[in-house]
Amino acid sequence: MVRDVIDSDGFRANVGIILMRGSGEVFLGRRSGGRGWQFPQGGMRAGESLEEAVFRELNEEIGVEQADVELLGHTARWLRYRLPARYVRRNQQPLCIGQKQRWFLLRLRREPMEFDFGRTDEPEFDEWRWSSFWDPVREVIYFKRGVYQRALLELAPIGFPGGPPPLPHWWEEAARRPRREAAPAE
Repeated sequence: MVRDVIDSDGFRANVGIILMRGSGEVFLGRRSGGRGWQFPQGGMRAGESLEEAVFRELNEEIGVEQADVELLGHTARWLRYRLPARYVRRNQQPLCIGQKQRWFLLRLRREPMEFDFGRTDEPEFDEWRWSSFWDPVREVIYFKRGVYQRALLELAPIGFPGGPPPLPHWWEEAARRPRREAAPAE
């Protein structure tokens, strides 16, 4: 059994993946069973580097190989979110109270790309779509919105060297507005 890497503060080490295509749109996957939309992400394994985790998760979750993408950049620091109390699994040790994530921006090297969700026994996603760069902030479960905002803001200048698209009118309100959804955290 693969063990999660959980730090002494109770945060699970995790990588997040923002996959762009040439037009600047980003990959958004629907969690299996229709439980919300999000970017690919996943926990790191003991002894695994950040980049190893990114390419393993990319392959496991959506069937994309390292050769299919260009790594553009990553967040400078860990971005953290706490799990709402109802999602904390109190019977597991060590106790995980949230996630700390390093976010990576990748660009597809070729299009169209075939995505494969069947590389694991329990697929993360059952549908996907291309989304405008900022829209995932509105799509992700409420307790991840702040992290999505920070990751997109930090990585936008790398993805759009000529300047990122303007922020939408709903941007500031999106992270503050709690929306109770049934999707559990990864």
